[in-house]
Amino acid sequence: MRTDFGIHMKGGVITERDADFCTIRIRAPAGIFSVEQLRGIAKIAKKYGTGTVHCTTRQTLEIPHVNHVLLKKIEKALAKNETPVGSERDEIVNIIACPGVERCKFANIDTISLAQKIDKKLFGKEMPVKMRIALSGCPNACTSPMLNEIGVIGRVRPLRTPGLCTGCGTCVQYCKEKAIVIRNGISELKEDKCVQCGVCIQSCHFDLLKAEHRHFLITVGGRRGRHPKIGRELLTVETEEQVIFIIQKIVDWVYRRAWSGRLLSEQLDELHFEKFRQDIIAQGMPDTNDNSAKKPSL
Repeated sequence: MRTDFGIHMKGGVITERDADFCTIRIRAPAGIFSVEQLRGIAKIAKKYGTGTVHCTTRQTLEIPHVNHVLLKKIEKALAKNETPVGSERDEIVNIIACPGVERCKFANIDTISLAQKIDKKLFGKEMPVKMRIALSGCPNACTSPMLNEIGVIGRVRPLRTPGLCTGCGTCVQYCKEKAIVIRNGISELKEDKCVQCGVCIQSCHFDLLKAEHRHFLITVGGRRGRHPKIGRELLTVETEEQVIFIIQKIVDWVYRRAWSGRLLSEQLDELHFEKFRQDIIAQGMPDTNDNSAKKPSL
């Protein structure tokens, strides 16, 4: 467990070019603030900073140009506002999410609620490497989950109702992957091209395409920056509880085995990622319905 050296050593305190000043990054699970919290942040930024607030790429806010002698006071003020200091070092940093099914017509999962649950369990945990977690409601991947150390993507497999397809071709027009063709008057899915986004299901005017398998794809080891890299597919699971279970497994694996000073994406082979993947599949996980062991999917 990390020794608490106070506000000066927290990851959300970022020393600026002028070392007498700091930028204070705020914790914001899934990028959500209430109106009252925003008003409070504005007052704090005006009192302890220069009256400006910066929006970050990780769906949070930071208050720039805070004199280092004011750090304890701003920490107390932010905690009282229920917007505490965030994290940015080798730890689990702000967890981001797209709007999900709450607002987005393309989403397949409730990303915001899930991100908040993951935050409550894991945010700020000290790690040998920085761990970024991003959730996307569909394969459009607006939050770039596959460019994060851990990514979660909501997907759904389409299923055509046999014998009723009119062959109108609407689903063909909406499919960006060209994974559907009309053959002999009915739609036919090319499985190898389908990314399981679910757009075709929503496009069918006659409601003849159904969601056969709504699930979560989990990826590991992505990165942004000067040398971006796509994360590797770990497995798919079916419930939020299973997502949290698997993410905890990934975090424990990285915590115990990864080396500091290198990005996770650079270590996956040395950490025997494929063996880790196979072990998780072999072990299975508690099923949320009947508490029996259920193996995740490849």
